[in-house]
Amino acid sequence: MELLFYCLGGLGMFLFSMKCMSDGLQALAGDKLRDILEKGTKTPIRGALTGALVTGLIQSSAATTVLAIGLVNARLMSLRQAIGVIMGANIGTTVTAFLIGFKLSDYSLPIVFLGAAILFFCKKEKLVHLGTVILGFGLLFYGMDVMGQGLKPLAEFPQFTNLMLMVEDNIILGVGVGAVLTAAIQSSSAFIGIMQELAYQGVMTYNQVVPMLFGSNIGTTVTALLAGLGATLNAKRTSFINLMFNTLGTFIWLPLFLLGIFPFMIETVAGFTPGGWEAMNVKMQVALTHGMFNIGNTLLFLPFVAVLDKLVCRLIPEKEEHVDWDIQPKYLEKRLLNSAPMALSCASREMLHMGRIAAESLEYAVDYYFLHGEDDKKESMQREETVDMLEQAITNYVVEVTHNHDLDQILSERSYMLLQAVGDLERIGDHAENLIELTDYCRENKIEMSKEANDGLREMMQLVERAVRDSLNALRNNDRDLAIKVIEQDDCVDVMEVELRKGHIARLNAGACSAGAGAVYLDILSNLERIGDHAVNLAQEVLDKGRKN
Repeated sequence: MELLFYCLGGLGMFLFSMKCMSDGLQALAGDKLRDILEKGTKTPIRGALTGALVTGLIQSSAATTVLAIGLVNARLMSLRQAIGVIMGANIGTTVTAFLIGFKLSDYSLPIVFLGAAILFFCKKEKLVHLGTVILGFGLLFYGMDVMGQGLKPLAEFPQFTNLMLMVEDNIILGVGVGAVLTAAIQSSSAFIGIMQELAYQGVMTYNQVVPMLFGSNIGTTVTALLAGLGATLNAKRTSFINLMFNTLGTFIWLPLFLLGIFPFMIETVAGFTPGGWEAMNVKMQVALTHGMFNIGNTLLFLPFVAVLDKLVCRLIPEKEEHVDWDIQPKYLEKRLLNSAPMALSCASREMLHMGRIAAESLEYAVDYYFLHGEDDKKESMQREETVDMLEQAITNYVVEVTHNHDLDQILSERSYMLLQAVGDLERIGDHAENLIELTDYCRENKIEMSKEANDGLREMMQLVERAVRDSLNALRNNDRDLAIKVIEQDDCVDVMEVELRKGHIARLNAGACSAGAGAVYLDILSNLERIGDHAVNLAQEVLDKGRKN
């Protein structure tokens, strides 16, 4: 019972420490994490380096792989780009094993105290996040120390020693045990840490650990496979690539280990360190073996990224089905909700997608007013319904992000901006619907505007359409000059509305316009003026963001 309590308690602290470090580092990285992933995957080599860097930051290859699957599912990353990231993630995950190899357990409690002191006594958000990282760092070593106390008596259990002898005699069994146990605890870093501690306590030999280490690289793919369920075709392919890459790598390097080639390579690399292989403690030996396997595997497969891409596309072929992505969310990827910066980036893209549809709804409504085409009316109304649906979906997504994370000031302001923007876009769609209804009223009651009235409306509608388009482009490109131009355009809209109202009153007094036509005309002017105001609100977000930066 004591053994069980120590093992479970130590493992719990280890897993909690990994989460602390991951959350803290992601919060410190903020938007940089998103920028790294978006800009650092143009070539397979850059993708691998990016995957290694991101995994080193968030301390979880499974999390990076799930992140890559989420980006592919949200169409923010191609399958080929994701392959490079996955390969690099396997390198980045070795950082934890090397940290454990330094045997800092003697200093774990002071590190925990330092992290807790920063966390509880500092008010600045960045220092709080740093405190979380330091606290997790200390708990990592303390958890390993506690686990080690529980694992040491395993050497006296004949059932365990017999299993380890079987593993040494049957290397495939060792791979299977490593894969199953890693899949069970959903963390290759935790499993490798346990193996390091077992070897350090003398419960297992190095030769017994290595096959299970190979197996852990297969077991860790289960998390990604689960993430691929219910995802798009390319996201499924991404999760399968992860399994294929790690499985093929295991069965390539396993014979090299049995033939002594792989151990020779490791000892050669270790020769460049002070004292060489023999001077290393067994924890560092396991860490180096883990690192060499993943680096070697990545270097082996990196030149064949295109081949892997084509192979997985043949293994998981595309089904003949048509999905109209314009009538449903494209970028609101649930798998990215664990990363607030990435999730809000997805929401921003979805907001721009919604904006494009709202602008199209307005354009079709304007065409319907002048041309009376039923197709224009249908297209406008369909887009207005889509805008309403997207507004609800984006709002729910952003609210979920804010509930799941303790957002810093920058992310909190961004979430607020997104909610404001989708509200403005939804209102633009509503005003487009109003134009449709006013046009229908004119047709049903045989109301016709004078040529002078229609000429004024055409000019004002064109200006409003341009303001909406420019405001969306200003948001998309963070273009302050274009945002200022939108405000100037709206000033023209306001002036034009006053002039057109005066002209309308003059026509009414002269008897050139009926009272029914006049009422509709004023309603149309009011709707156009309100659309211009919402375009200004969107542009103002760009200017406000610039002032804060």
